[in-house]
Amino acid sequence: MERAASVSHVEYEVITWLRDNIDLASLKQAMSVDKVTDKRWTTGVANVCELLDNMCSRRTHKLPKTHTEYQEKVKA
Repeated sequence: MERAASVSHVEYEVITWLRDNIDLASLKQAMSVDKVTDKRWTTGVANVCELLDNMCSRRTHKLPKTHTEYQEKVKA
């Protein structure tokens, strides 16, 4: 891990860490109690993961050029 090069860099690393390290097992156990709520849980978690991935992808061009996930901004 390198030093924080910008606020966007910190945001990217925090979002990535949250996405990869938070254990939702106890929350799932409380919220997903039958077939219907299990489907809701699966859909909801997938939606949140997609949001987090989108938040990360919008910051990759702001990462330090030495970062493994750095990508140049695509101009439309």
